[in-house]
Amino acid sequence: MAVHSKLTPRNSAIVTAIGVGLYLIYKNANLKKSRRNQPDIKVVISEHGQKKEKAAVDGVFLRRLMHILKILIPGWFTPEAWYMLMVALSLIARTYADVWMIQNGTAIESAIIGRNMELFKKHLLQFVYAMPAISTVNNCLKYGLNELKVRFRSRLTHHLYDSYLKGFTFYKMSNLDNRISNADQLLTQDVEKFCDSVAELYSNLSKPVLDVVLYTFKLTGAIGPQGPAYMLGYLALSGLILTRLRRPIGRLTVQEQKLEGEYRYVNSRLITNSEEIAFYQGNQRERFIILATFQKLISHLRYFIFFRLQMGFVDSVVAKYIATVVGYWVVSRPFLNLAHKRHLNSTHSERLEDYYKSGRMLVKMAEAIGRIVLAGREMTRLAGFTARVTQLIRVLDDLNRGRYERTMVTTEQTQALENNKELKAGSGKINIQDHIIKFEKVPLVTPNGDVLVKELTFEVRSGMNILVCGPNGCGKSSLFRILGELWPLFGGTLTKPEKGKLFYVPQRPYMTVGTLRDQVIYPDTHTDQLRKGVKDSDLAEILSKVQLGYIQDREGGWNSIQDWMDVLSGGEKQRIAMARLFYHKPQFAILDECTSAVSVDVEGYMYNHSREVGITLFTVSHRKSLWKHHEYYLKMDGRGEYEFKPITADTTEFGS
Repeated sequence: MAVHSKLTPRNSAIVTAIGVGLYLIYKNANLKKSRRNQPDIKVVISEHGQKKEKAAVDGVFLRRLMHILKILIPGWFTPEAWYMLMVALSLIARTYADVWMIQNGTAIESAIIGRNMELFKKHLLQFVYAMPAISTVNNCLKYGLNELKVRFRSRLTHHLYDSYLKGFTFYKMSNLDNRISNADQLLTQDVEKFCDSVAELYSNLSKPVLDVVLYTFKLTGAIGPQGPAYMLGYLALSGLILTRLRRPIGRLTVQEQKLEGEYRYVNSRLITNSEEIAFYQGNQRERFIILATFQKLISHLRYFIFFRLQMGFVDSVVAKYIATVVGYWVVSRPFLNLAHKRHLNSTHSERLEDYYKSGRMLVKMAEAIGRIVLAGREMTRLAGFTARVTQLIRVLDDLNRGRYERTMVTTEQTQALENNKELKAGSGKINIQDHIIKFEKVPLVTPNGDVLVKELTFEVRSGMNILVCGPNGCGKSSLFRILGELWPLFGGTLTKPEKGKLFYVPQRPYMTVGTLRDQVIYPDTHTDQLRKGVKDSDLAEILSKVQLGYIQDREGGWNSIQDWMDVLSGGEKQRIAMARLFYHKPQFAILDECTSAVSVDVEGYMYNHSREVGITLFTVSHRKSLWKHHEYYLKMDGRGEYEFKPITADTTEFGS
């Protein structure tokens, strides 16, 4: 009882001091949070019309995590499940190894104190014999954990890209839906951090839990059930306190990743538009934009570091030092209480051996409890990554179901769409039929709700080349995006061939990563080319038709790999795009100013050859030399009116 009277005031003072410290830190963190976040919340509401998503360790987090875990571990008989079992068995073996080492170490020290050479040699040799097994367990644990991280990342990455590159979802995410502005960061950096965090948490939480269970069982038989009960009670109390204090970490993690994405985005813009920026001499302006974005990130990181510093102080005191104090208090009770029946008749050496064994187990249990409490910190950070990955999965699912959100739509546009009940995204009908493109009362409506043409009706059959003209913003690009099924249909009926039989040739063609052959056959692979029965000699003939016969020798053959966006000139890239068109031989092709960098004679040959191979063309161009290659024109005036008429000798004006 004397022990209680000595320890209780001291413990009370420590707990009181820590409680005051927790309260002050909590108030300080909340004050800074509200002060720092108030402008950000205003910006978010004005841009997105909604508040930031919460990220905390709660029921929502657990549901999100379980949903993603079903993706990471799709079944019991998968490699991921086996590696998790391997890690679990390694953790169990490591826990038992720790208990054995405590017992064996105590026996070695007891032999040393008792001057028993035989026992000393015996237990020391046992330790030497056990070293390879213990080392094997530790390395199996590391291997299993690292392999688990890689497999989790591989499984989640494949799942996300299956959705992201399904149909035109990647296009819709950046052009029709603006809930996610930095999908590249989410698909790479955030996925990696999430998978690492999940695997680490599995290890960091499983081992301490096993330790607590095992040491509780061992200590209950040694010092009674009260000691472990006190330790578990402290675990519950400290866990509740620290979980409450760590709640801002999830939100701060989400904000950190968003700012990292913004900083990455402004740097990629500089690389993508370097030539235009150089012509404008905009280096100082871009420097200001990049450094301002970087400073915003650094300010957040500094605040996050300071918050973690505060929480680190609390974590150390609560999860380590006070847990150790409680451990010493619990283990001392049977020894310092002279009336305790356990050691009424025990000798000094017996008490010493008992104390070493029980004390070390209790210290190990206290350390395990501390690690469980500290694992809550990682769980709070995991909640932030979970919120980010869950948002990506939800948006991808919405887009694949044809639902998108434009949170930048103005109030007037939203009201206009609501007033016109007939204009509803996806309400139109698409019929698949070869050798015909037919618009029947199809409205040209942008995803923002701007109505460019109320009803568009015309029909084009194979062999009827169409010249599309009109001022900027009249709806030419919108027409082709609807025709290519990039934009949803807001009404009417569209009859067209399937996607693979409609080809698009832009003014600035895309050059893929790969060989010279890949540029011509894109998006086919070499295997697809061979399956179609097209030889490299056929590709060479196509290149000669677009006056690129020299390119193969100049660049080192079909298997040459270059940075084709820089190696090829503007005219060469446009002719490569025309070569793609002749390789694929679609029923219809959309030519969007795609011959602006080639000569008139080359252009004329391309149009004549397209007619010979049966490719019907929709052309957007202001060149008068192209009129003779078309039978009809579709002219939109930019005020909602259009005309679709045959080109005759009396036709003297096209476009604006």
